[in-house]
Amino acid sequence: MGAFIVRVLINGLALWVANWILPGLDISTTATSNAVNNAGITQGADTLGVVLAYLFIGLIFGVVNAFVRPLVKLLSLPITILTLGLFTIIINAAMLFLTAWLSSYTPVHLTIDSFFWTAILAAIIISVISMVASWIPGARRR
Repeated sequence: MGAFIVRVLINGLALWVANWILPGLDISTTATSNAVNNAGITQGADTLGVVLAYLFIGLIFGVVNAFVRPLVKLLSLPITILTLGLFTIIINAAMLFLTAWLSSYTPVHLTIDSFFWTAILAAIIISVISMVASWIPGARRR
C-alpha cells in the first residue's frame, strides 16, 4: 500500500512538471480550491487546492496504469515488437488521454488539447520523471 502511495505522489509530481512545460495540458482546480475553502482553511487555500488536484489526477492515472495498461500492452505486443518498443510511447499517451476522459466525470478535470503533440510529449516527460523517481527507495514495485 505504501508503494502505491509513493507512485501516486510521483505521478502527481510528473503531471505537475508536464503541465509546467507543456501549454496544452491543463488541470482545473476550482473544485479542490472550493473544498479547501469550505473546510475553513483560509491561508494557502489555492496552493493546497492545486496540490490536491494533482494528487487526485495522479491517483486516477495510477489506477489506469495499474489496470488498463497491462492489458493494452499485451494486446499491442506485436506492433510494439515491430516498432522496437516505440509504440510504448503511444500507449502511454493513450493512458494519459484515458485519464483525461475519466477525469471529465470528476470535479477535477485534466484537459489535453491535442493527442499527437501534447499527449505524446507529456507521456515522454511523465515516463522520464517516473523512471528517475523510481530509483527512490520505496518507490519500486515488488
